[in-house]
Amino acid sequence: MPRILDGAAIAVAIKQEVAAEVKLLAAQGITPGLAAVLVGNVPASEIYVRSKVQACAELGIYSDLITPSDDITTEAMLDLIATLNSRNEIDGILVQLPLPRQVDAKVLLDAVSPFKDVDGFHPVNAGRLQAGRPALAPCTPAGVIEILRRSEISIAGQHAVVVGRSDIVGKPAAMLLLNQNATVTICHSKTRNLAEITRQADILVAAIGRPGFITPEMVKPGATLIDVGINRLNTREEFDRFFLGNAKREAAFAKRGSVIVGDIDPKAFELSGAYTPVPGGVGLLTIAMLMANTVRAAKMRRGL
Repeated sequence: MPRILDGAAIAVAIKQEVAAEVKLLAAQGITPGLAAVLVGNVPASEIYVRSKVQACAELGIYSDLITPSDDITTEAMLDLIATLNSRNEIDGILVQLPLPRQVDAKVLLDAVSPFKDVDGFHPVNAGRLQAGRPALAPCTPAGVIEILRRSEISIAGQHAVVVGRSDIVGKPAAMLLLNQNATVTICHSKTRNLAEITRQADILVAAIGRPGFITPEMVKPGATLIDVGINRLNTREEFDRFFLGNAKREAAFAKRGSVIVGDIDPKAFELSGAYTPVPGGVGLLTIAMLMANTVRAAKMRRGL
C-alpha cells in the first residue's frame, strides 16, 4: 500500500515550531511582523489572505492587512512598498497575486526589499537560492522539501524529476532538490519523450497546472509522487475521468458542484511508494512556510 504523506500533520508541526521561535524572540523584545497587501476585491484572494492573517494571530506574529482599491496605479503601489520597506516592525511583505491589469506586477515584486521578500520571488533571493546560500525560498517549494524531510524520504542521490518550470514552483523546487544533493531533471511543455523521463524518477514533482497530467504510464513503481497542482473540476465529464465510482468524491461533487484534483491522475498514486494527496498535501504547507519565512526574515534582518 502506498504511504500517504500527510500535509496537515506536517503543517501543524511547523506552526508549532514557529510559535516556539516567536516566544523566544519575544523574550528578546522582538515581534516578527508581516504586511499583507491585498488589492481590490477578489473573493479567492480575500479568503487566502485572511487565512494568512489568522495564522499570524495564532502564532503571535504581528500582521498588517493593507487593502488598496483596484484602481491603484503602479506608482502608488511602489510608494506603498517603499513605505513598508522602511517600517522596522515589518519583517515580511506579501503582495497577493493576481494584481489588477494596470499594475506592473514584476516591477512591484522587484521593489520589495530582498530581506522582507517572504514569498521568495525577488531576483536576489532566487540568485542566492541557486548559489546554495541562505535565502528566503518560495513557500510552496520549501514545503515540498519539508514534506520529504519530515517524512524521512531520502533526497540525496535520488533522481528527482520536476514537471513544470515556473519561477514560483518549478525552478525553485529544482534548486532546493539540487541543494539537497538530488540529481534533478526539469521537464516542461516542450520536453520530448516526457513519459520516458518521468518513469526514471525516484521523486516526481508535478507542478504544471493541468489536471491529471501525470498518468499511471508515466510513473515508476515505488516512486514518491509530490503533487503541487490544484485544479477544479466543474463538469460531470471531468469528474468521471478521474473519480468515477469514488463515493466520497461523488458526495462532494453533488454538494459543491465541483471537486479538486492535482496534476497527477489519482490512479497513478496506486503505483507509488508514497504520495501527497490533493487536497491535504503540499497546499497545506504554503501558509506554514510563509509563517516560517516571516520569522526567518525577522532573525536574518537582526543578524540572529
